[in-house]
Amino acid sequence: MSTGKINVQTENIFPIIKKFLYSDHEIFLRELVSNAVDATQKLKTLTSIGEAKGDIGDIKVEVILNKEAKTITIRDKGIGMTAEEIEKYITQIAFSGAEEFVNKYKDKTSETNAIIGHFGLGFYSGFMVAKKIEIVSLSFKEGAKAVHWECDGSPEYKIEETNKQDRGTDIILHIADDSEEFLEEQRIDHLLTKYCKFLPVEIKFGTRKEGEKENEVEVDNVINNPSPAWTKKPSELKEEDYKAFYRELYPMTFEEPLFHIHLNVDYPFNLTGILYFPRIKKSIEAQKDKIQLYCNQVFVTDSVENIVPDFLSLLQGVIDSPDIPLNVSRSYLQSDASVKKISAHITKKVADKLEEIFKKDRTDFESKWEDIKIFVQYGMLSEEKFYEKAQKFALLKSIDGSYATLEEYAEKVKVAQTDKDKKIIYLYTTNADEQHSFIETAKERGYDVIVFDSPIDAHYINQLEQKLQNTSFVRVDADVIDKIIKKEEDQPSKLTETEQNLLKPIVEGMVPKEKFTVVFESLSEKDAPMIITKPEFMRRMKDMSAMGGGGMAFYGSLPDMHNLVVNSNHPLISKILNEKNSEKQKQLTKQTADLAMLSQGLLKGEELTKFIKRSVELID
Repeated sequence: MSTGKINVQTENIFPIIKKFLYSDHEIFLRELVSNAVDATQKLKTLTSIGEAKGDIGDIKVEVILNKEAKTITIRDKGIGMTAEEIEKYITQIAFSGAEEFVNKYKDKTSETNAIIGHFGLGFYSGFMVAKKIEIVSLSFKEGAKAVHWECDGSPEYKIEETNKQDRGTDIILHIADDSEEFLEEQRIDHLLTKYCKFLPVEIKFGTRKEGEKENEVEVDNVINNPSPAWTKKPSELKEEDYKAFYRELYPMTFEEPLFHIHLNVDYPFNLTGILYFPRIKKSIEAQKDKIQLYCNQVFVTDSVENIVPDFLSLLQGVIDSPDIPLNVSRSYLQSDASVKKISAHITKKVADKLEEIFKKDRTDFESKWEDIKIFVQYGMLSEEKFYEKAQKFALLKSIDGSYATLEEYAEKVKVAQTDKDKKIIYLYTTNADEQHSFIETAKERGYDVIVFDSPIDAHYINQLEQKLQNTSFVRVDADVIDKIIKKEEDQPSKLTETEQNLLKPIVEGMVPKEKFTVVFESLSEKDAPMIITKPEFMRRMKDMSAMGGGGMAFYGSLPDMHNLVVNSNHPLISKILNEKNSEKQKQLTKQTADLAMLSQGLLKGEELTKFIKRSVELID
């Protein structure tokens, strides 16, 4: 037996590890199981090049919970360690055995890519939950003697020979009083499923039964799938395999994805994964945090905002890359140029896949458009390169249900909807029911109306106006249709300016001044006598304010303002002007204004009750 002192720079290294190294104490299980998998992968590597002799046998990793003894054992049948190796790799903190192994054998076999660890601190994460840790290990090397190492969380340790018949390593954690939550079977099962679900070596979990010795425990509960779909070549998988893997990733999701993208890159960086397009609903935030990041099949995080552009976080699936630079706790990304390259590549792959689907089966693509349009719009708004590709397959939906690309739509309306100033006007609706009368008026003129009903449409419309030359977007109720698309000079008004000035204060007295501006327009006699419109600029600014961004917060605090447009050519307006009975004149004016408000859903409460009563009286 011998004793020694762990080689650290400070006596306080253990409190630092416990409090600051890892953001979540539960990470200890990921680190220790990953180390066990590393030991197993190293044995496979050495066997493949002839440096390890004999049959490697069953190489599963076992996790054994002993609630009575307050221990958790992580057992592997990998390469094991000699006393000298424990002195080297365990007692010298931050000397990474995995990193040294990769450097030594990287030119001899490609299997070194499967080695997980890099930092050499993973083992010490065990002290976040354990008051004492034991290592019992037997090296694969011929003639090696088993060794027992023990440390109670101070820099002091002891190491001695022991009896162990099987090759490999047992890490035995004696759980501290403040971490007894990790002695619950469900807790450990959950953590193994979360972090080790796709590790490349079979992981089994069991509990020690009463009177059972540790090495007699039967461990049958297989936690993981060592060969998940993303580790295979696309040619090896069928459509049903992708759907089955989606259900494996998201067992509580009952809808199938629309389609998938299989990532498989080995230059200039290593990247594999499968991304799925879910049926994206109206809410953006509800869709996030669905992509899982892995590093050599070890789960790292589901917060991937630094790896993929924000709009791609609406997707679901897995990204796995050993080239993504993580910090020492694997919890956060370090700033690195390769992250930008990976992000750009994923963006390109997604855009290429969407274009491929569009070209291959446009009818099918159109049937899925309502489910993915918010994703495409979000991408076009946030990534210029994605916009450049997406403009080929981004669709506009007309009120009649037909679809057109941006280029096709411009061609469709460039004649009919070009005003006298040679500008193409795109009419749109955000609510076909509420804006029905305006839509019908536009259709009577032979105009087309686009449906914009996603939460980010206000920003998307602004972008399209900047990108599409000589084009303006106007909501169909922003003004009377002949003012929105002005084909010729105004037709003459039947009311003189003096007559309009006489009638204007009467109309203004019928509506709240703080909400309505009364304007006279010389429209067709077929148009309504009074029409309520909402100016495009103010409405759009308020919509953008509601969505956030763009420095539009100021507009969100302003009251809603509408125009009450009086049609100076309508016979009813002339009748109101010529009515000699002032009370009846006011009654007719109020009834006409209320009809305009009713058509826009603005007549409510007491005013609606009065309108109904007045209508009955007028009928009588």
